[in-house]
Amino acid sequence: MFTRIASALLVAGLLVTAAPAAHAQTTAAKKAAATKAAAKKAAASKAAAKAAAAKTAATKTTVKTTTVVTPPPAPLTEAQASAGVKEALNKGILKAVQFASEPDGFNLNDDIHIPTPPDLEIVKSTVGRLPGMTNLFGTLETQLNRAAEAAAPKAKDIFLNALANISITDALTLVTSGSTDAATQFLRKSTQSQLISAFHPDIEAAIDQVGAGRAYSTITNQYNKIPLMTPVNLSLADYTTQKAVDGLFILLAKEESKIRKNPAARTSDLLKQVFGGR
Repeated sequence: MFTRIASALLVAGLLVTAAPAAHAQTTAAKKAAATKAAAKKAAASKAAAKAAAAKTAATKTTVKTTTVVTPPPAPLTEAQASAGVKEALNKGILKAVQFASEPDGFNLNDDIHIPTPPDLEIVKSTVGRLPGMTNLFGTLETQLNRAAEAAAPKAKDIFLNALANISITDALTLVTSGSTDAATQFLRKSTQSQLISAFHPDIEAAIDQVGAGRAYSTITNQYNKIPLMTPVNLSLADYTTQKAVDGLFILLAKEESKIRKNPAARTSDLLKQVFGGR
């Protein structure tokens, strides 16, 4: 009897001891399962992010691949180059001559205004303080510019005749030149002496007509009366003619530069084609 009771008590004790252990094992198993599930979830999120990044990269690659590339402009033919240069110069010539021929076209333009001849500077410093001389020098300078304005229209036909004789080979060279005034300088070499010859009689006549000759004589007569001074002997016509020719080429170069550098100045399809990609 005692033996049965003892056995029963022993079994009960073992059961009591085993219950907490079993509970602990169950809790640990749950925690392990939860940790494993969390790890799987994190791995799944990471894989999803990686897949999204790969998709974005693939999209960018596709966009780059499908970007349309504009082909470079076709090489100019010699005929196109010739026509383009002639149109550009024709446009520049008409504008330059028109501007220079207007009242104050030379006189009020700082780029081409004709100053008192340098040879008269010593005269100006010597007799410039005499009564009326300051105004006389100012009048002389204005009248030289008036003479240039009066002669300027004669340049138009000379320029246009030279323009017609530009060869196709020269035109192609001028179009592809990196200089913004290449065509103007080319035209200067072929027309400058002709312009000077054509301008000189007109400017000489204009100098007398506008009174510059009288002003010059008054100034130099006063100066030449001073003892020990070297007499002044300057050709106003020569000086003014060269300055007038220089001024026209300055204006023409500015017009050419606009066409080469400023798309808005290319007012025809031909100018856009010839100078647009250069």
